[in-house]
Amino acid sequence: MIGRFYKDKKVLITGVTGFKGSWLATWLILLKAKVYGIGYQPNKNKKLFYNLGLQKKIKVNMIDVRDFKKLEKRINQIKPSIIFHLAAQPLIYESYKNPYDTIDINAKGTLNIMEIVRKSKFVKSVIIVTSDKCYESNNSTKGFKESDRLGGIDPYSVSKANAELIVKAYNKSFFENKRNRSTGISTGRAGNVIGGGDWSSNRLIPDAIRSFLNKKSIILRNPNFNRPWQHVLEPLKGYLILALKQYYNPKKYSGAWNFGTMPNSVTSVQKIVEYMIGFWGSGKMILKKSKLYEQTNLQLNIAKARKKIKWKPTYNIKRSVKFTVDWYKDVTTSKKSAFETTIDQIKRYMNDSKIS
Repeated sequence: MIGRFYKDKKVLITGVTGFKGSWLATWLILLKAKVYGIGYQPNKNKKLFYNLGLQKKIKVNMIDVRDFKKLEKRINQIKPSIIFHLAAQPLIYESYKNPYDTIDINAKGTLNIMEIVRKSKFVKSVIIVTSDKCYESNNSTKGFKESDRLGGIDPYSVSKANAELIVKAYNKSFFENKRNRSTGISTGRAGNVIGGGDWSSNRLIPDAIRSFLNKKSIILRNPNFNRPWQHVLEPLKGYLILALKQYYNPKKYSGAWNFGTMPNSVTSVQKIVEYMIGFWGSGKMILKKSKLYEQTNLQLNIAKARKKIKWKPTYNIKRSVKFTVDWYKDVTTSKKSAFETTIDQIKRYMNDSKIS
């Protein structure tokens, strides 16, 4: 399905030098798409991008997504039919240190993409990637639905809620009521993704891997926090399917979409690390408390995606953690090629997901 669709399509990924962007670019290379990227210097998590050798495999330009003129010029040169907008400041911890930049990047970058798409005639499908943290906490046990109120009281959550509102305003004002609508625009909400090659600071998986490699104890700042962890390929599958669906039927599929985990699958930070220690074969942990606020109820209701585009998660949390640890072990201790390891995992995931 997605293989035939993406072959030879011009696809632009903003934030391509980041963690999700690198995995998405690699998947699209496997699907034989014509992949273009917008990256940013300095990107603190660009290690995976260069480990994969993507700078030699796709056409990439380093542009700050807040620079409207440069971004517009490059997009008009490429003329992509599909855009995945992933460029963002993605870390909650960083948002407390740099709240202005977090909100500026995440809101203005989205605004610029929407304005460029509004003025273009060649873009057919746009996925704006936001976060499960765009919702205002409502203490629900059923999970957030796409229609629930947006909000947040920390800089990161507010930045993502802003991005969502910008997309909604453009959709309603300039696209929704067009008689012959030709551009599909959606937001994809997911969070707490894990997977090989993430080297961000103050993130559970990479911090744990660094501790394993350096033979140090893992410090957990909120061991009892429960999170709906998912492998990075799960939401990426959702983005790829959704971009295809709205390419052909923009009126039906444009909007907001949750790509979360199965119900009742939230797992504690401590349990994740226990799985990791088991799969790695060694490691110890130290429990501490953080004073920073993070939403504690982040389960997403995925009924809409399951019903309307037939998307659902493929792996449970334990399988996702094993898949992730296997990547790091293969690349860091067995010295296997990062690109071949990533391609192999994508192929296995596609086989397990029964998509082609």
